[in-house]
Amino acid sequence: MHPVPLVATSRGYPETGYPVENIHFGSIAVVDAAGRLLYSSGDPDAMVFTRSALKPFQALPFMLADGPARLGLTLDELALLCASHSGEEKHLAGVQSILGKIGLDETHLECGCATPLYYDAVGLPPPAGRRWRTVHHNCSGKHSGFLAWCRLHDVPTAGYVGPGHPLQQAIRTTLAEAVQMNEENLPTGIDGCSAPNYAMPLARLAHLYARLAQGGRDARLGSVLGDLFDAMTKRPDLVSGEARTDLAWMTAGRGDWVAKIGADAVQAIGVRSAGIGIAIKVADGAVRALHPSTFSALEQLGLLDAQRRELLEPWRAPAILNARGMPAGEVRAVFTLQPG
Repeated sequence: MHPVPLVATSRGYPETGYPVENIHFGSIAVVDAAGRLLYSSGDPDAMVFTRSALKPFQALPFMLADGPARLGLTLDELALLCASHSGEEKHLAGVQSILGKIGLDETHLECGCATPLYYDAVGLPPPAGRRWRTVHHNCSGKHSGFLAWCRLHDVPTAGYVGPGHPLQQAIRTTLAEAVQMNEENLPTGIDGCSAPNYAMPLARLAHLYARLAQGGRDARLGSVLGDLFDAMTKRPDLVSGEARTDLAWMTAGRGDWVAKIGADAVQAIGVRSAGIGIAIKVADGAVRALHPSTFSALEQLGLLDAQRRELLEPWRAPAILNARGMPAGEVRAVFTLQPG
């Protein structure tokens, strides 16, 4: 990686100004649907793990096998296949519906258990003593899609997260074809949900989202990407959750933007009307730097009208508050996108 300063955090008093305290470095790539790099900051060729930004593309083998039609999945359920959901009741009900349609239950999920993201997003403590189940994990929708592929192809569901399982081999092969890279050039890691995850140049991730935004107009995966785009943009509340950024970005986009965050400060956005994909990686994994970076990128690309600016204002320069709720500083973007 060769990152540059993306975001500065400051600390001080409003009346005397905020001296810089920390700098978060990172990279941004803006790519068109043909794969041409249009703008960048830092290193657009940096190899980055895609984390949950990969989810729509991990669903490709299932989609290419006509899985939704064969198993009767709805558009809402397709959105959950791409989700890092918050564990709200509608999310749990959707995952359980998918599992019911394939004749399995949540005991077959191999994503592990995790506290729902809802509580952190809305600033509430999780209920004391509550025990969480696998269905509460933010990746349980993706994993239900993994299990659905296994049922379609009559392969064992046990161990479906292993890199040698037929499902994961199919995902890797399909992904390599989609990004036009050799499989051996896709570094493999283990995601937080135990499934394999892949690193790729940041610009390749941006290109994937430029193509996802074009949906049915994509020459190679058109109908499949069209279905995924429609599901994500029509039900961003299922892809994300209350008070979360992907819901905010896609709501502001009014059906034109498709967005997916990834752990450790990865963000990808596809913009249909502009024919572009945007990929952002904060080098130190600081999520507090990711959202101002995303806002600034959208602003510099001329994508924020007055209504969008107002809706997304909370993410522009979030205040740093002390324990009494007093302003103690701010988080603000400091980069300028460069052509090419």
